[in-house]
Amino acid sequence: MSLCSHEHHNALHGVHDHHNVATRLAEAESLCAATGARLTPLRKEVLELILTAHGPMGAYDLLAKIKSESDRPAAPPTVYRTLDFLLEKGLIHRLTSINAYIPCCHPREGHQAAFLICTECHIVKEASSEGLLQQLDALATSDHFTAQHSIIEISGKCQNCSQAN
Repeated sequence: MSLCSHEHHNALHGVHDHHNVATRLAEAESLCAATGARLTPLRKEVLELILTAHGPMGAYDLLAKIKSESDRPAAPPTVYRTLDFLLEKGLIHRLTSINAYIPCCHPREGHQAAFLICTECHIVKEASSEGLLQQLDALATSDHFTAQHSIIEISGKCQNCSQAN
């Protein structure tokens, strides 16, 4: 597994280790503008909630947070459409095994990522999965299978939780 560039050359990195939320939101606005899309107030609010969370957030967690922190009501379909937009733009990732969302560490790169998910403390670490996905694509191709989507999630205990037991 090779690692994504920019500040993380030789190690896995936590998806919530990036603390400059204002910079991340500005980058998101620029990325959206460059593709002719708009980071609406709700999209920005949902992205900010995901960026500032201490772990993965489910759609209904986001909905509850929006309702408690803002004046405007948000319905589940609106939140799901917002999440779909953020996924499409590569600003967040969906962890299918736990049905939750995390920020993408490298939204500019359009990379495929692999995730290590601690089942105890819920810390998520991200790394590029490019080499691994090439192997999986070769496997699929060898059976004339056309892969449409793949995500690599590895669940287990992180180093801290393993040592605590």
